[in-house]
Amino acid sequence: MAMPLVQSCSVDLHKSLATKRILRTHLRFLEVEQPHLRLLNLPSCYSTPKLKAWKGPMTLTKEVVDEKEMSAVTESESNEFTTLKHRFLNFKKDKYLKNLEHFRSLADEQSPKFLVISCADSRVCPSNILGFQPGEAFVVRNIANLVPPYETGPSETKAALEFSVNTLKVKNILVIGHSRCGGIRALMSMDNETGSSFIRNWVIVGKSARATTKAVASNLSFDQQCKHCEKESVNGSLMNLLTYPWIKDKVNKGELLIHGGYYDFVDCSFEKWTLENNTRVDDQVSIRNREFWS
Repeated sequence: MAMPLVQSCSVDLHKSLATKRILRTHLRFLEVEQPHLRLLNLPSCYSTPKLKAWKGPMTLTKEVVDEKEMSAVTESESNEFTTLKHRFLNFKKDKYLKNLEHFRSLADEQSPKFLVISCADSRVCPSNILGFQPGEAFVVRNIANLVPPYETGPSETKAALEFSVNTLKVKNILVIGHSRCGGIRALMSMDNETGSSFIRNWVIVGKSARATTKAVASNLSFDQQCKHCEKESVNGSLMNLLTYPWIKDKVNKGELLIHGGYYDFVDCSFEKWTLENNTRVDDQVSIRNREFWS
């Protein structure tokens, strides 16, 4: 015998209410044990309750602290970018608009005379130190201003070498080392164990400079050894440049010059030297035109 419609709805409603009471009890338990879960959209008669992950704790105290912390971070960020904003607007007013034709020509193409390879250290920006203007230098910055040899795998530095030499046809490559380099210090601090990290796997490119330094400067203090290695690693990078076929070919033809540099920010001095054109990979570094700027 068919159940009357009204009675059927009443039974369903009773079951639904009972189910909701059970669910509410279960959810209270979940909120105690798992405060990161919340019930969204209480179920209708014929729906199934769903739990959704909620990011962050539910405590009011923590939320207030987070708001204060976020406010402080936002204010600090705002102040820092306000400074950058004013610097940019000053650059636009004092340089860009006053040299509009030059910057418009740069928008169409670039033809820098230098490829500069320098350290990522915040204290040694080559454009700031040597006064490079937009369009004058194609700049690559990495940890410890290292150039890996041609035979190793691909890297950003290698891509920059290929593009600047073959496409932009720069006339000079300048590798700049600097005082108190953290990358060189990491290289000199490495032990002989086979540990692995991004820094170790990169600075190991300078292992020959490290070995040379250990051999000729072992009687010096660690700081003095690091300073020796800072300059020696530049020469190692100059020699590594000659392992690239297109670089070696241009150097031999006199179409490309390779230079080393060393910036000492302790006393604000700069050394510059040029690799001899007839230098071979298996020989010692032969240099000319060494200069000291102070």
